[in-house]
Amino acid sequence: MDCPSEEQMIRMKLESYAQVKHLDFDIPNRKLEVYHVDDVKAIKTSIASLKLGDSLEGSTEAEPPVMEDQSKQKRILWWVLGINFGFFVIEMTTGWISSSMGLVADSLDMLADSIVYALSLFAVGGAISRKKKVAKYSGYFQMALATLGFAEVLRRFFSNTETPLFQWMIIVSIFALAGNLISLWLINKAKSQEAHMQASAIFTSNDIIVNGGVIVAGVLVYFLNSKWPDLVIGGIVFTFVMRGALRILKLSK
Repeated sequence: MDCPSEEQMIRMKLESYAQVKHLDFDIPNRKLEVYHVDDVKAIKTSIASLKLGDSLEGSTEAEPPVMEDQSKQKRILWWVLGINFGFFVIEMTTGWISSSMGLVADSLDMLADSIVYALSLFAVGGAISRKKKVAKYSGYFQMALATLGFAEVLRRFFSNTETPLFQWMIIVSIFALAGNLISLWLINKAKSQEAHMQASAIFTSNDIIVNGGVIVAGVLVYFLNSKWPDLVIGGIVFTFVMRGALRILKLSK
């Protein structure tokens, strides 16, 4: 489990099992503790069907832990969702205006985060069918955008297109970086040990790296007076976006 989408895949797979009482994720160490009654065989089979490289380490009697207060965590995740979706709109718009595929790709990365956070915050309890439907349409939408992005990168690679406006690339990415730093500060401020908060911190940290990559690409566009750095970073980020779309689609199965 190395991202929130994998956590959601497991949660949605096991939500329908009455014998599952609590799931305790340790995302950095890729471990999951399932508090359940009755036999573990059906649970193991369901997790194995997700093909995440699982293995059963053992089983013992234990009581489920006391849950943390969710209200503060939800407020923080709403803020993080708002920041990510807001910068998706900003970067998508400025990316097309400035002819920067790096900004467009980064905007789709922000959209991927927004989808996963929304899935965590919206459908709860018996709304598993609605959550799967949202995941399905969101995944296809994100995949379509990533495919169009790849096509545009290839078109610009093989044609004489204008050099992107490096000023927009750098300035907008700096603001996006600031937004992600604020998101990470909010998440860490919660001091929560629960999996979805840890996963959110990992996701946001990865976004910060992507923001830095777009800034570096903008600097290289300026010094080299070339479109290649922008196309390279755009292609790399679109690859991550496509991988994220495939994982989101797994949530709908």
